[in-house]
Amino acid sequence: MANEQQLRADIVEIGKYAWQKGWVAANDGNISVRLGDTGTFLCTPTGISKGMMTPDDLIIVDKSGKKVEGKRERTSEIMMHLTVYEMRPEINAVVHFHPPLSTGFALAGRGLTEAILPEVIVNLGCVPLAPYGLPGTPALSESLKPYIPSYDAILMGNHGAVCYASDLWKAYFRMETVEHTARIALVAEQLGGAKVLPREEVAKLFDSRSRYGIDIKNTPQPGCPSAAEDLAAGVTCSTTTTTSPEQEKFEFTRAELVDLINKAVAAATRDLGRNS
Repeated sequence: MANEQQLRADIVEIGKYAWQKGWVAANDGNISVRLGDTGTFLCTPTGISKGMMTPDDLIIVDKSGKKVEGKRERTSEIMMHLTVYEMRPEINAVVHFHPPLSTGFALAGRGLTEAILPEVIVNLGCVPLAPYGLPGTPALSESLKPYIPSYDAILMGNHGAVCYASDLWKAYFRMETVEHTARIALVAEQLGGAKVLPREEVAKLFDSRSRYGIDIKNTPQPGCPSAAEDLAAGVTCSTTTTTSPEQEKFEFTRAELVDLINKAVAAATRDLGRNS
């Protein structure tokens, strides 16, 4: 891993890129990186434009979010970053911005989950939409928790996007991919809608990762990415959470639900016949 001086320079440079691209305005967004095995994290402070930072503006916090070094104050959204680090020990960097096009999808209540771009399927799987969580509160982290284990890029309901990776530049490039995908998806919609890949082709793309030397957490999830067959059956992106058997939820297509009901009715009818 790069030394602290280099990491400070990288964060400043990434902040300028995000600002120049219009992914942040005023004091929006935040960037963080793990400082080796020290249990501390270098991050952007609150109240400063990401395009106007210097290396000395950055601060260091511990794993509880307490500031341990720096002249500026920490952002309340650092807890979201720390949640990612806690749940994904292999992650070393987190970036959160408000890119206009992908944030527009988030505001419209839509993730980037359709299987339309091979590069996205190979490198991210898909980009799900997490429910809205009030910024600066534990609700923000809670809304992301079901998605963090399985995805490396998440749209945040009515908020923006967050990406994370093994290093700063990979995390930044994932954000580039998210915004580029949103742009392409929007153009496709204006031209009548994207042609979604079938499940067989999606499986081939996931299998190709080993050939390309790509090692990421994401594996095919129900409806994420949504293949052509998923869209036809109404299967949407879902998450898996730890629940008690009484709370466990299942998803069915309409045809599967009708078949299940018919079988239950038939079984009940047979039981009534035996007991009459």
